[in-house]
Amino acid sequence: MIINEELFELEDQCHQLVQTIVTSEMMEQYLKTKKEMETSINVNQLKNDFIASRQAFEEISPYGKYVPEFREKQRTVRQAKRQLDLNEEVAAFRISETELQKILDSIGKQLAHTISTEIKISAGSPFFEKSEGCGGNCHGHRK
Repeated sequence: MIINEELFELEDQCHQLVQTIVTSEMMEQYLKTKKEMETSINVNQLKNDFIASRQAFEEISPYGKYVPEFREKQRTVRQAKRQLDLNEEVAAFRISETELQKILDSIGKQLAHTISTEIKISAGSPFFEKSEGCGGNCHGHRK
């Protein structure tokens, strides 16, 4: 890599982009909902209940159906997780987290496709729109 003025200019532009994201309304909403979720007594209780039930299940899970209370503990874990997921503060946080992630994914896609549309983008989200491809079966032949 050659270090020159162009590299410093790119670094400055990257820093500006980060600052724009950090000071955006979307980021403010994300941080607000995160703080509300983390400071909620109800959420912390639900989280502790989930962790306790998960640990109890993990202790017996290697033995599977041979443990009499296997299904009961498995159901308890699922119920605790569902209660946690359906909590208003947790749901609001997850929504704002997803919205922020969409923006970050979009920026990454735009940057990559500015260089080349052949660059594959892995956004880590099953809902992220992927570019058309052949899954590696085209052997370099373009349509």
